[in-house]
Amino acid sequence: MQILGLSAYYHDSAAALVRDGRVVAAAQEERFSRIKHDPAFPSRAVQYCMEMANNSPIDYVVFYDKPFLKFERILETYLSFAPKGFATFRAGLPVWAKEKLFQRSLLLKELKAVAPGRFSSEQLLFSEHHLSHAASAFYPSPFEDALVITMDGVGERSTTSVGIGNGADLQILRELDFPHSLGLLYSAFTTYTGFKVNSGEYKLMGLAPYGQPRFAQTILDNLIDLRPDGSFRLDQRYFSYCTDLKMFNTRFTELFGEPARRPEAQLTQFHADIAASIQHVTETVVLSICRAMAKETGQKNLCLAGGVALNCVANGKIAAEGLFENIWIQPAAGDSGGAIGAALAASHLHLKLPRSPLKPDGMASCALGPEFSQSEIEDILNHEGAKFLVVPDNELWQDTATALANGEVTGWFQGRMEFGPRALGQRSILADPRDPAMQKKLNLKIKFRESFRPFAPSVLEEDAADWFDLSFPASPYMLMVTTVSEKHRNIGEQEAQARDNIIDMDIPRSDIPAVTHTDFSARLQTVSHQDNPRYYELLQAFKKTTGCPILINTSFNVRGEPIVATPAEAFRCFMATDMDRLVIGNCVLKKSEQNQSLATEYHLHQEAD
Repeated sequence: MQILGLSAYYHDSAAALVRDGRVVAAAQEERFSRIKHDPAFPSRAVQYCMEMANNSPIDYVVFYDKPFLKFERILETYLSFAPKGFATFRAGLPVWAKEKLFQRSLLLKELKAVAPGRFSSEQLLFSEHHLSHAASAFYPSPFEDALVITMDGVGERSTTSVGIGNGADLQILRELDFPHSLGLLYSAFTTYTGFKVNSGEYKLMGLAPYGQPRFAQTILDNLIDLRPDGSFRLDQRYFSYCTDLKMFNTRFTELFGEPARRPEAQLTQFHADIAASIQHVTETVVLSICRAMAKETGQKNLCLAGGVALNCVANGKIAAEGLFENIWIQPAAGDSGGAIGAALAASHLHLKLPRSPLKPDGMASCALGPEFSQSEIEDILNHEGAKFLVVPDNELWQDTATALANGEVTGWFQGRMEFGPRALGQRSILADPRDPAMQKKLNLKIKFRESFRPFAPSVLEEDAADWFDLSFPASPYMLMVTTVSEKHRNIGEQEAQARDNIIDMDIPRSDIPAVTHTDFSARLQTVSHQDNPRYYELLQAFKKTTGCPILINTSFNVRGEPIVATPAEAFRCFMATDMDRLVIGNCVLKKSEQNQSLATEYHLHQEAD
């Protein structure tokens, strides 16, 4: 039984293939179209999934939400606020009338364009948005039973939902509805600090440690009414997302005393304090929900999904709280993961297929995308005019580790492409975390992005507890934040707090300063041989060379661009940046040996994220 899951038409469109309840393939459309967060129908991702179906029939296609329910919510919202917002409603109505309300016809038309004669209306199913998220979290988890919490901006109408998974069954117990949304509250502050919604939330989270949460109580007193059971309500007098295309109004800006920051304008300590404040409130709300649900249900396992589940700082706080024995978070927790969840929900809830949890989980280390054979890589690089050497595995690890130890920034392209927002060692840019100047170099000369943004460490799983304060056994998907252990810190807690600001951001704080944030935090990826054998071997070689089992791991792209998907894209990115070395499969490319006429500045044409 093969089921194709789809998410589309909002952001991060994706397709996923599930075979007999197992995730076989998944990819985001942005990787093929090269449009960041592409919302279009995922034609090329569907085509890839169909290729992975091995020419066998696809039995059902499942869309990740129900458009009619979403339209009901929009209509009810307009009626609640009418006549305010009529202009926005009138402008959006033709789109709904033409596309959204007749999505079955639109989806069938798109599917037939990809594969004429392969799909019929009877094969098309629809899941609910939060059920898709919940299914994406529970069914691939290693748990027989679990509490499942989904938090995002909004689905059809739900913004937060709580469910229980047991075997093949999954039931949503309660929901919090629009307009009361933790995701939209966080997005309002994302916009207020000058970043893009559905893109800049990572920046806001990264900015927070440079500030003090001096506005947290202001937010709790005025914007959000948080109840003891974790439920909450937002005071809509401060927001305009119900009636306009803007997130907040002048009452909101007056509350904090400064106008919204313009994109790309100077960041100040005020913005860092705002970021710290909303991050603190977010953690408070998330922990309140988890505490209440842990007490009510008695569940020892927790699964998380939805965009808020990508807030890895909050995730780390949940783990540190010790409310649950085990936590598993869907790596593609945002809308792209809804494609996986929709297909899994259909498998187990509609078709009643049995479920046997997999260890360590059912996401195959997120290596679910396309891959290239060694001969294909060589052909593509030759076509691009690249100069390279083919190095056998037993030399490749040590050769690359030595280059990294010597300060070379290295592009690393191996195996199947990752699914989700994180590069996990298949499409990564790697560097030495011991170099105090490396964080700024990577931001400004490689990624072409804001200098404050932190980088994540990849560490050998068996060495993680020696370098980091762990409240969880592993973090293979880079979804948990912890702190660098005290024995590897260079300054004390008191001095760190005194220098916890934007001005002192460049002061080295540990033996691995390039991945140590201002509060000693780090967004950790643990790597085992089972997770990623080639990346594991490289980390082992780097440890043998330097004594340090850690590398900087950031996504293989420049700012505003999706992660590279092909060897050709990797080579062009390599030639447009200050990367020193590129390793694709067993092909090793050195920048100094390339034809410099192939260098470009294509990053200048990428839209800022």
